[in-house]
Amino acid sequence: MTILQSRGEIASTRSFWLGVAAYLMPTFPVAYAWHLVVFAPAYDALGIYRPDPIVPFGLASMLIQGVIFSWAYPRLFPGRGSAIWRTGLVYGAGLAILSWSFTTLAVAAKNIMASVPTYMELETAFTLLQFAVVGPLIALAHRN
Repeated sequence: MTILQSRGEIASTRSFWLGVAAYLMPTFPVAYAWHLVVFAPAYDALGIYRPDPIVPFGLASMLIQGVIFSWAYPRLFPGRGSAIWRTGLVYGAGLAILSWSFTTLAVAAKNIMASVPTYMELETAFTLLQFAVVGPLIALAHRN
């Protein structure tokens, strides 16, 4: 292994873990505040969530997502250079659509709730906010 390869691997490892942090650091507090504080009464009225959420499960889910999303970014945008905003927002939009399909659309299709439209509005807004923030942050973590 040459020094260049070694440095590239260190940079890649560093960027990978920074990308994981770029996902976790904003996602956990925003999700917690959104679902369990600010809009807690609205979610309670929907009647779909347990009264005592298992926060470590949510954090574990986010860690898995962060690992996958950080791993995927440089593979989906290999020629990105130092671009952050454009690629980050495009990546965030793609992740938002993917996430929305299984965290909003599928949940609304399968679970009993007081108001599907209210749930769709809340979760769509959360998903848009989440990925508008984390997409550019992951791009920043992986900039060349």
